Amino acid sequence: MGEEYLIRTKNSEVNLRVKKGHFATMHSHTNYFVDVTTQKMNLAEAKAVAKELSESYRSKTIIDSILCIDGMEVVATCMAQIITEDHYLNINANQPINVISPEYISGGQMMFRDNHTPMITGKNVLVVAASVTTGKSALAAMDAINYYGGNVVGVAAIFATVGECDGHPVSSIFDPNDLGDYQSYKPNRCPFCGEGKKIEALVNSYGYSKL
Repeated sequence: MGEEYLIRTKNSEVNLRVKKGHFATMHSHTNYFVDVTTQKMNLAEAKAVAKELSESYRSKTIIDSILCIDGMEVVATCMAQIITEDHYLNINANQPINVISPEYISGGQMMFRDNHTPMITGKNVLVVAASVTTGKSALAAMDAINYYGGNVVGVAAIFATVGECDGHPVSSIFDPNDLGDYQSYKPNRCPFCGEGKKIEALVNSYGYSKL
């Protein structure tokens, strides 16, 4: 795998770690592995990410619940704390916010047990993901929210290649412009495979496994 390097933002506490190569996800082949491990699992970095993502929602979006995918529970919890603080900018100030995660069944479909559905049904729900590239995971989350009678108010991600998903805005800290030559292909149309370049690692929301 290629050498890891950092992409920085104006916030010195928020960096994106990437490796360049030939990687396979469940839905695509890409030339970058975007590593958000520490942003999800290190409290200091999670707080910094949450602060950046919260700016899009503090003053204009009513949020009752945050649905976490890709292991974003720490970031989502920090976001809930930020947007409910007693602050004149916060439309959700002093209001309770639920932070929940789905249960997965066959085919990547999401479900919620009866004790969790009150946090979805009739609620304004923000989807928080590590990355939104093909958008399939975010769409699955939105389908689940709609099925259980919730209202999707947006999608927030550390890295995203799209600006909207099923008509809902996607806000992110990083996008392909930060990578310059980022490429993503359907597996059967991957030019790297066509050139005989071997896949270097399998990638999912947990990280990567070298081949």
